[in-house]
Amino acid sequence: MTTRVAVITTASSARLAHLHRQRRFLREAQSETSAAGIDLLRIEVWLDDAAPQEVGNATVLHLPPGAHGMRVGAARNAAARHAIEAGADLLLFLDVDCLPGPDLLPLSTDAPRRRPDDLLAGPVTYLASVQRPNALADLPALTRPHPARPDPAPGALAHAAPTDYALFWSLSFAVTPRVWERIGGFDEAYEGYGAEDTDFAFRARERGVALTWVGGAHAYHQWHPSGTPPWRHLDDILRNGRIFAERWGTWPMEGWLEAFAAAGAIERDGDGWRRAS
Repeated sequence: MTTRVAVITTASSARLAHLHRQRRFLREAQSETSAAGIDLLRIEVWLDDAAPQEVGNATVLHLPPGAHGMRVGAARNAAARHAIEAGADLLLFLDVDCLPGPDLLPLSTDAPRRRPDDLLAGPVTYLASVQRPNALADLPALTRPHPARPDPAPGALAHAAPTDYALFWSLSFAVTPRVWERIGGFDEAYEGYGAEDTDFAFRARERGVALTWVGGAHAYHQWHPSGTPPWRHLDDILRNGRIFAERWGTWPMEGWLEAFAAAGAIERDGDGWRRAS
């Protein structure tokens, strides 16, 4: 039995080196799982103003930025529509910064056979700046999943409690087309940085979709410079956080907001936040 897996990545020229490595690792992963009945369909959605100058062995879509920045949620929705029309059995979303672990494809393909109605997420390791793996075989020794997220034993499926949906990250996750349609995809009101993935998880919870952590389905986030807190995304975080709060009654990214407030950049505005006056 062959399973057609659409691997969906949103990309930009700023992450081209990371994308090249991801492509190479996916080719290696595909060759190692060819006997497992996995038919891989690569879909890359480019988020820059200009269309990409070069592409890999993938279907390429182009979704320019909106008024407030890159439209990650809308890009994922467009890719999912294309994948479903192309007959995909599984939608596997992999952030452009992430490398697939040796078992990501087989375990992500097996999990929906056991939990076909769930939103499936795997553990993610953040690589250090000096860690530049060259092959799949390099990755297991680097495995160090983020301590704030579940890390079940390989092959185990751990079900999230209703209060744990805020832990969902869109760095690496999978759904069947039926579950995707049930959740309704990403809310395209979010542009720029932040909140669209937590909103997606809360939409799943609202629609009765269980969140399940897939043990051993590791992804590895490649290092890149980032601010702590992410100052260049301050206005995005305020705008998207406000949209989120209006819908769900609570603000996301609380750690960042508290850091901005401690630095005097933002202040309380009733139940919300605004730039300090």
